[in-house]
Amino acid sequence: MSGHSKWATTKHKKAVVDAKRGKLFAKLIKNVEVAARTGGGDPAGNPTLFDAIQKAKKSSVPNDNIDRAVRRGSGQEAGGAQYENITYEGYAPGGVAVLVQCLTDNRNRAASDVRVAFTRNGGSMADPGSVSYLFNRKGVVIVNKTGSLTEDDVLTAVLDAGAEEVNDLGDAFEVISEATDMVPVRTALQDAGIDYESADAAMLPTMEVDLEEDTARKVLRLIDALEDSDDVQDVYANYNVPDDIMEKIDA
Repeated sequence: MSGHSKWATTKHKKAVVDAKRGKLFAKLIKNVEVAARTGGGDPAGNPTLFDAIQKAKKSSVPNDNIDRAVRRGSGQEAGGAQYENITYEGYAPGGVAVLVQCLTDNRNRAASDVRVAFTRNGGSMADPGSVSYLFNRKGVVIVNKTGSLTEDDVLTAVLDAGAEEVNDLGDAFEVISEATDMVPVRTALQDAGIDYESADAAMLPTMEVDLEEDTARKVLRLIDALEDSDDVQDVYANYNVPDDIMEKIDA
């Protein structure tokens, strides 16, 4: 899962760049609106909305924007779009499997954006089901390293809540569970007084492709191009890049 983890942390660092900030805000607000439409506008009774709001707040989305998205989604305010979830599958350079999750109000535009990103960056679209079997849906909770917090502290807090493993990502801990156990896991962290950065259901690879620098650059370029689309919410890929190569690419 290191490919997923490293990309998650790289993405997190890139999210603070102003050029990407507007797109990130729009995607997070869309998440909030859809969560409110699906499960109601009360975060206390809608864990998906609770997590969407938390994630937006952690990324400094203004509270007014979040509140308006909740009102639009729950029907208290006009102007909400009808979004649908669509997943596209494909291959990146080096035979890396890619899952692209879209949240869109225009299926044709989303399909076109995804296809263009693949073809212009050395990848190819694949038939539904041809790569999705290489991924499992899991709950992923990210906990920033603060103060004297240790991996054992996190593990002790989440062990009885259904957590499967805790990974050290360098500047954060990643707690993996079944997707259905994600809410109990993040609740257990809160009960233990441990603040968490984000809680998401994610598609984690069951096997990974090891990449050299040149191929890694191509794969990351493709992922960047996909994420540049307003309709794309998440991109998952089954690659692994050694730390030393990742540092060269980041530099």
